[in-house]
Amino acid sequence: MLKNNLHSLTLFAPVNVTWEITRRCNANCRHCLSSSRMTECTDDMSLEECLSFIDKLLAACVFQVNIGGGEPFLRKDIWDIFRYCHNHKLVTCTSTNGSLLDIEAASMLAASPYHFLQISLDGPNAEVNDAIRGEGAFAGAKNGIENLRAAGFKNLSLNTVVTKTNFRYLPELYRFAQYYGAKPRLSRFRPSGNGAKMWDAYHLNQNQTLELAEILSANPDIATGDSFFSITKEDRKHLGLNMCGAAKMTCAVSPDGNFYPCAFLQQPQFLCGNVLKEDFTDIWRHSPVLKNLRSLNAAACTECRRFDICHGGCPAIAWHICRDISAPDPACIEAAAAGKRNVV
Repeated sequence: MLKNNLHSLTLFAPVNVTWEITRRCNANCRHCLSSSRMTECTDDMSLEECLSFIDKLLAACVFQVNIGGGEPFLRKDIWDIFRYCHNHKLVTCTSTNGSLLDIEAASMLAASPYHFLQISLDGPNAEVNDAIRGEGAFAGAKNGIENLRAAGFKNLSLNTVVTKTNFRYLPELYRFAQYYGAKPRLSRFRPSGNGAKMWDAYHLNQNQTLELAEILSANPDIATGDSFFSITKEDRKHLGLNMCGAAKMTCAVSPDGNFYPCAFLQQPQFLCGNVLKEDFTDIWRHSPVLKNLRSLNAAACTECRRFDICHGGCPAIAWHICRDISAPDPACIEAAAAGKRNVV
């Protein structure tokens, strides 16, 4: 159902679903959003359960499934899962560290027009990247990127989680992506999982946020997601979604089938149901957790000059920092260093 205002948009089904398909990983990233939660998961879905879940997504008319983890390519049956999605014309976008993408895997990925790939890279060299993602992570990612290029894979993005240790390297990362024919994309750093321990070390202060905004204004073809609308200047407002899409256009499913509003709100109080035990569409339409998120009103933001750009920013950051899902985004470009908002 569509409502009058874009920021309160509600659909009969999500446009895309983030599916953390495995809890296993061969990396140990210092800011991993999933680390602390994965130990609480039971076993990953079986292949039969995965295919049944895909049937539910198809029945709901979901357009795209964003597959992550853990490291998706650790699943031996990942190719069966891809094949089933693509045979039914369901687009997949897989997030990976790239280390397991040999030339055979790259060639198989290049064979399907329905597959998009996102390789995580937090620096243009091993020194910067591996300080965040662990020793050998840069070499593994670069090898995967080179194999994808050799195989002729076209739909590649390089995703960077922006932190205070790497944001000044974004122009270099941009050139690195261009060299390999990939699209640079940024994700916001959030205090979820390991990120909670690294918040003080990694989150941008106010001056750094403003500097990042200038870098992005100078490079409009760098893609941004994950609520960047609240930390970029007005000149980028037409380049992406100007609201949080959680519970309105997207949702997240954990390796054991638990349904959450987004990947950064996978705490018990935000559990909406389980797709192995309940109907996916029923959860989406009727979960009280999702209904609450759809009706959020960041009242403290309504007088801000940027309200029509961000509508309060990222509820996940607000919850993790303030323990209040309806609080203004504490990392908003309009916020002062002390966490207070400057309304002008």
